[in-house]
Amino acid sequence: MNTKELDFAYKVRHALNEKTENLPENITEGLASSRKIALSRKKSSSPLKRLVSQSAVAGHIGQFFNDPAYFWLSRLGAVITMAVLISGLVGIYHVEEQNKIKEVADMDIAVLSDELPPHAYLDQGFKAYLQKRGS
Repeated sequence: MNTKELDFAYKVRHALNEKTENLPENITEGLASSRKIALSRKKSSSPLKRLVSQSAVAGHIGQFFNDPAYFWLSRLGAVITMAVLISGLVGIYHVEEQNKIKEVADMDIAVLSDELPPHAYLDQGFKAYLQKRGS
């Protein structure tokens, strides 16, 4: 229900409650008994979510992981996964470091094999050029 519908329902309830004091007693009793019948027929609200205390895996493999004899296998799977992940990250780090070393070595080779006089390397503009070219 949105706020307009809820506001309307409260206004109707309030208006009906005001008028019930002026009704005869037999009508009031009939309304009370009808209300009790309606409340008894009301469906009980059931929760939409349930807590599952057992691991659920599709197919017959789920029974395999629930067996206490194979508890170590699921732990071993987690350890192997972590080992592969860590070794992959170490490999990526190593490759990136090698690429950086190769770039610096290429820069050194280019500078040392060039025919520039040594005082050209003292020029600030040339330093800026080398830094810009190196990164």
